[in-house]
Amino acid sequence: MLKTDSIEELVLKAGEGSIAPVVLADQAERDGVDEALLAVRMLETLQVMRESAEAGLSPDVRSMSGMTGGQAAKLIGRVRGGKSAAGDMVGEAMAVALGVAELNAAMGRIVAAPTAGACGILPGVLLTYGKARGAADDDLVRALFTAAGVGGVIAARASISGAQAGCQAECGAASAMAAAALVDLSGGSAAEAASAVALALMNVMGLVCDPVGGLVEVPCVYRNVLGVVNAVAAADMALAGIMSPLPADEVIDAMGRVGRS
Repeated sequence: MLKTDSIEELVLKAGEGSIAPVVLADQAERDGVDEALLAVRMLETLQVMRESAEAGLSPDVRSMSGMTGGQAAKLIGRVRGGKSAAGDMVGEAMAVALGVAELNAAMGRIVAAPTAGACGILPGVLLTYGKARGAADDDLVRALFTAAGVGGVIAARASISGAQAGCQAECGAASAMAAAALVDLSGGSAAEAASAVALALMNVMGLVCDPVGGLVEVPCVYRNVLGVVNAVAAADMALAGIMSPLPADEVIDAMGRVGRS
């Protein structure tokens, strides 16, 4: 965990720059390792995300229960056929998120970001938008450190567990992390990233964990798609100068209280 449990503190330390260097330095000091080593480890995480995104789009993916699998292949087919109502970039991000979530349900290799149940949201946003904008791996790694800082604060102040605090805490946290990461990737400020976090969490406040058939598979898998759309919307609002009327820390605290209730 980070030494700080406040988005406001991360923004203050970042100043006019990105949250990522603050998170990287904090983590390196806490773990007693070199920052360069942590960056290499995050690059490895990025590569696993790429591999799971590719594998998840296969029509052959099937979960053990048989409830999910193969749906991402249908969605990416529609996108690549020029038929997506959401447009190419959002449509592909949705398909990647769904595919990674389906791969998780099929016992494939994924990155818990911040949990296995919400594993598709960050890859869906970062890989798709990174590819569209020609972002270098260093840019994506930086954005992942921004996301990690946001996730660390949410875990410390509230929860990232769907079982503990509802899906608002699981897919909600992932969506907030992805929103902040997308702001970073787009050259936005730390303050804009914080606003995106608050807007993303406000949009899913009160979302419950409602497993079907006793399995945390449905509707979780499909909520990864919702998380992507929410993250993109929150990032776009923040980058346009639409700032959250409530501080991110206050929204996280409210989410924690709702979850405990």
